[in-house]
Amino acid sequence: MSSKSAPPLIRFPNAQKSELLTLLQDWFDKELDQELGQFDAEFLLDFIAAKMGPYFYNQALADAQALIAARLDSLNDGFFELEKPLG
Repeated sequence: MSSKSAPPLIRFPNAQKSELLTLLQDWFDKELDQELGQFDAEFLLDFIAAKMGPYFYNQALADAQALIAARLDSLNDGFFELEKPLG
């Protein structure tokens, strides 16, 4: 059985991936005073995307859903304000 991790569910365009790798490397250097090579940075980013990415993704969906629900409630309130009295 291989210990190779599954490919990340979240894929970034090359320019974004490069920026994320630089952010990881800079953070390791500044916060941990440790150099993180390109290969290790890619491996760590793939791990984060595969194992933690779904949590961030699902939370973003929940946040977007809550925002849309709040906007729909506001829109519905606007419709009730437009109703004409009966009788």
